[in-house]
Amino acid sequence: MTHPDPYVHDHHEDATVPFERTVPAVRGTADPVAGVPTLVARHAERTPHALAVTDGDTTLTYAQLVGAARALACRLHAHGVRRGDAVGLLMPRCARTIVTQLALWWAGAVCVPLDPAHPGPRTEAMAGDAGVVLIVGDAKLLESAALTGPALPLTEDLPTAGAHEPDDLPAAELAPAATAFIMFTSGSTGRPKGVAVPHRAIAELVTDPDYLTLTPRDRLLFHSPMTFDASTFEVWAALANGAAVVVCTVPRPSFEDLARHVERHGVTVAFLTTALFHQLAVRRSRVFSVLRTVVVGGEALAAQRAREVLRAFPWLELVNAYGPTEATTFATAHRVAESDCEGQVPIGRPIAGATVHVLDASGSPVADGERGELWIGGSRLAHGYAGQPELTAERFTDRPGRGRLYRTGDLVSVRPDGTLDFHGRTDDQVKVRGFRIEPGEIEHALRELGDVDDAAVTVHRPAPDDARLVAFVVAAPGPVPRPTTLRERLAAVLPAHLVPDDVTVVDHLPLTPSGKVDRRALVQLVDTGGGTACEAPMTPLEQAVADLWGRSLGTEVTRPDADFIALGGHSLLALVVTDDLREELGVELSLADFFAAPTVAEQARLVERALLTAHGELHPEAAEDTDGR
Repeated sequence: MTHPDPYVHDHHEDATVPFERTVPAVRGTADPVAGVPTLVARHAERTPHALAVTDGDTTLTYAQLVGAARALACRLHAHGVRRGDAVGLLMPRCARTIVTQLALWWAGAVCVPLDPAHPGPRTEAMAGDAGVVLIVGDAKLLESAALTGPALPLTEDLPTAGAHEPDDLPAAELAPAATAFIMFTSGSTGRPKGVAVPHRAIAELVTDPDYLTLTPRDRLLFHSPMTFDASTFEVWAALANGAAVVVCTVPRPSFEDLARHVERHGVTVAFLTTALFHQLAVRRSRVFSVLRTVVVGGEALAAQRAREVLRAFPWLELVNAYGPTEATTFATAHRVAESDCEGQVPIGRPIAGATVHVLDASGSPVADGERGELWIGGSRLAHGYAGQPELTAERFTDRPGRGRLYRTGDLVSVRPDGTLDFHGRTDDQVKVRGFRIEPGEIEHALRELGDVDDAAVTVHRPAPDDARLVAFVVAAPGPVPRPTTLRERLAAVLPAHLVPDDVTVVDHLPLTPSGKVDRRALVQLVDTGGGTACEAPMTPLEQAVADLWGRSLGTEVTRPDADFIALGGHSLLALVVTDDLREELGVELSLADFFAAPTVAEQARLVERALLTAHGELHPEAAEDTDGR
């Protein structure tokens, strides 16, 4: 596909000129047409002994990475994988994950990342929509998932390059328009949307990026789930530019895990969801003292948190990035200065081949300062949604004079200097802890439960740095379902980030005068439920745990049987509590242990055991307890 010479058109005398800018694809020392596999292969030729990937247990140079990926591509080819085949990838985050992704591309396949934590039926549905012909990955995960269809278990040992490769094995270079990934996002109809991202779009995003500082000496942190499009930046921005990927293998890393990982491996560049950045900013996390560049995205960036970090760590390059999966991770970006924090932090200008258009309801450009819907064009757009041609036609349209555009549903305005400000959504889609969520998908799943007559889902924000997904259900005739039971049943069909943090049964859903669900009125019905007195008094240790919970939850916790999830807790707040437990009580709990002991009393017992164990390790000469207690 060819494009006319790109150009930049800025406003000068007339500040009312509609916003219709196009920016050039990033040009640099690398060939902008080359795909990521070719770029990685070039670095392997130029600097074969340079560090490419490390996960703590495995370290790969560029030559070793390319050799292992080519050898695995040969095995995939021998197994019948051919150009254009969609292949599912079910694997924990580790060095082998990157080798396997690269091998799939070299075999000519489309990589379909699958999350081991997702319910089986959902994974089966996504594999079906993507047209997956084979699933490769970790043997234990494949066995426990018990998915239908062909599977290829991979050993823990990395393959080594053989003496010969088949003559028909595709070369490193793939057609720019060939699909590289199919990544799934939430769907408003209850059906996830598989976004088909071409190789060209990834290459343009990561090749010599000018929206941040990136050199071959850098080390980028890979800690996002591989089903989250941020992982595209974390891995391939490093490997396309001769830098190194540092893989965090902890499935759900705590704040301390991230800090230790950044320090141990000398990470210089990291992407953080905006919600995670806010929490680390509040705590003045020492990760900022090691990092040179932090890219944030997923939700609106709080000016106060950005200011605090920039003042405490003035050398830090802070980049506020925006973009849907349909435009390949980031479509706009802005380097944040302290002066930007006096008001709303902008989402910046279009980057790396993307174009942006701010249009009104009739499709006409709006003037500077006026709000309109953001449409994205350029060479970074996805092909569409796998297996959903009607939805593709609805969201991706050809506009005369503007080419193919993606309708984001986001409201923005443009400043006179061409910088964009974000103002929310035109629909009900929300962002919670970095995940794009269609409430309709959760509402659909709730209505599918036999004892639910109607449902509505929205976001409750008890504090600026806390967003909670809350659901309201109208029970069907018969016994009223328990909220905890509804959550458990949803967890069997939806991934964890789509399971509401709180479920409330109501008599009816409030409506606006036009007959739509009044989501603002719903938030006023949220019941935190943490302050009811309990007959049983709390022990001092239970009180200490309850106080830490209350601080993060924003409500007083007075019951030893209070449940963290029932009070509106979620994974990000759990990270806050576990960090507080470490700092204030000297106890380290993993997230798995935290959620296995969800009440104040159970968690206090865990803390007590951890303290006793630590005391025993510090004083091994202490007399053994023989009184039977």
